Amino acid sequence: MESLLDRKLLVVTGKGGVGKTTIAAAIGLLAARRGLRTIVVEVGDHGRIGELFTLGTGRPGVETRLQEGLSSITIDPDRVLLEWVQELGGRVPGRVLASSGTFQYFAAAAPGAKELFGMVKVWELTQPRRWQRRAAGYDLVVLDAPATGHALGMLRSPQTFGAIARVGPVASQARQVRELLEDPSRSGYLAVALGSEMAVTETIELQEGLRSQLGRELDAVVMNALLPRRFTPSELGRIAALDGNGRGKGRREGAAKVREGGKPDGRTEDGELRHAAALAARAVHERGRLQHNQLMRLRRRHFDVVGVPFMWRAELDLEYLETIADRLSRKL
Repeated sequence: MESLLDRKLLVVTGKGGVGKTTIAAAIGLLAARRGLRTIVVEVGDHGRIGELFTLGTGRPGVETRLQEGLSSITIDPDRVLLEWVQELGGRVPGRVLASSGTFQYFAAAAPGAKELFGMVKVWELTQPRRWQRRAAGYDLVVLDAPATGHALGMLRSPQTFGAIARVGPVASQARQVRELLEDPSRSGYLAVALGSEMAVTETIELQEGLRSQLGRELDAVVMNALLPRRFTPSELGRIAALDGNGRGKGRREGAAKVREGGKPDGRTEDGELRHAAALAARAVHERGRLQHNQLMRLRRRHFDVVGVPFMWRAELDLEYLETIADRLSRKL
């Protein structure tokens, strides 16, 4: 498979809460390792990428250097609007137009306007010639897009806004953004999912939305926080046998002693411990089995799926991102 990192733009989306930002940051880290000048773009006012690199949230709309070859930015629609209008009409006319009440009303009320501003900024970051003449271009832009439904709305915005504007520089800009999104040699689409029925269903719906809106397919799916299938059938049988021994005579005798005012003996406590361990083992195994069933559901539909294992960590940090980047490097 041709590397997704060879594109100018990689859009990362999926159901909310599946770890899109973490995967986008890990992809940015991987790309920077390979010598690509990369920026990870966040939408909204979260600024979580900088926190993963212990740099804080940063200022909205400002490109922040995370490490060698890797930067991040949080899109500020109002700032993008001013930069874009200045580019279209010159610095002074741009300020006048952007501060006009009529234009501000149009920008706020026009369907898809705010989303288009975000996509215009993403497009601008992919260009060798930037709006700010001294700013360098990027080899790869990783868009940490909103959750599936909002992401599809954002990707649809150039078509929506272009239909309103029809002619002129705004229509021309919308067309350029749409051409980038539709061109498989310049843009790629990656979904992030958990191993749950709802998240996988949303991934399938995302694929259908990309086809209908842009004529595109998902290039890959990252199944995040994937648990291993820990036990063979024979091992599960041995666990059940241990559990049965722990819940038999010793447990009944211990219960009788408690009713008589005494304490369970060591054998009963040991049996309770075996019972709790067996329950935990079966629960983790069952959860892993269900996750792998959902993974196979995607593969039966011919998705290219990359599994990222569950990380037993209290919090996200740079070492965690490095581990995920190592995993992704096998497929990307």
